[in-house]
Amino acid sequence: MTISSFEDVEAEFEAFDDWDDRYRLLIQLGRDLAPMPEALKTEATKVRGCASQVWLHAREDNGRLHFVADSDAAIVKGLVALVLMLADGRAPAEIDADEIRARMDGLGLSRHLSSNRTQGLASMVARIDTLAHAA
Repeated sequence: MTISSFEDVEAEFEAFDDWDDRYRLLIQLGRDLAPMPEALKTEATKVRGCASQVWLHAREDNGRLHFVADSDAAIVKGLVALVLMLADGRAPAEIDADEIRARMDGLGLSRHLSSNRTQGLASMVARIDTLAHAA
């Protein structure tokens, strides 16, 4: 199955019997994430509160926010890809941090991620929320 939406991820997570398969999917989503230009990996785009390095850049085009992001950790990069599925291409007013958190929680991630990764995920969502409200 080709994963092209968050709903696809939800279906795959539901179909998998164990978390090893889910982690492999997260890693694959990270590998499939569009590359972030090195020039955008700056202190200004770094997400604070992540144990791993995470960069997140937003640009507005025709009233919609488009994100590029990267991480130096495979699973975290997959988490970044999941969050972007819920935010990329939306108007700033359509980006709802509570909805993103709820959808991510629906995958059961908080029960299976380390506390550092859980905190990093919260920091990513908060950063997207900040960027959306600044646009």
